[in-house]
Amino acid sequence: MSTVTDMGTFTVRPLDPLKDTELLHGWVTHPKSAFWMMQDAKLEDVERAYMEIAADEHHHALLGLHDGEPAFLMEKYDPAHRELVGLYEPEPGDVGMHFLVAPTGTPIHGFTRAVITAVMETLFADPATRRVVVEPDVGNKAVHALNAAVGFEVAGEITKPEKTALLSVCTRAAFEEATR
Repeated sequence: MSTVTDMGTFTVRPLDPLKDTELLHGWVTHPKSAFWMMQDAKLEDVERAYMEIAADEHHHALLGLHDGEPAFLMEKYDPAHRELVGLYEPEPGDVGMHFLVAPTGTPIHGFTRAVITAVMETLFADPATRRVVVEPDVGNKAVHALNAAVGFEVAGEITKPEKTALLSVCTRAAFEEATR
């Protein structure tokens, strides 16, 4: 699937844990990626983590491209089986999501919002997706603002083993309304 914006074309492809590990390692260990919680990961740690995701029927990693060049990481998961089990009541059609924009020394105003919009369009391209569910760290104010901008509504704080998170939900209708 492609999303064409005034910032260019965004596409996603399945992540190849063997070929993409070095690229991902640079992204997830960068200081700007602190909320990804892999700051001290070694190359083999990143490879192992994404090999596990590749083997998991309930969790998928995708590499996002901007005009054909790697620019972001996207993960989608089934919250009834991963990440949020026992922390909220999943509904049919719920899809969990994480995204990470590649760190850059020359940020482009509006780029991250274009990425999250492309991620959401990709998720909602599946007619079975009714809601997207996210659980960012409560301290990640920048992502809370981005989530609100594309239609997420806060459901409340939840306690995960690794963080206190702000559970937020976005329906297809709320996304369409926010991005029209």
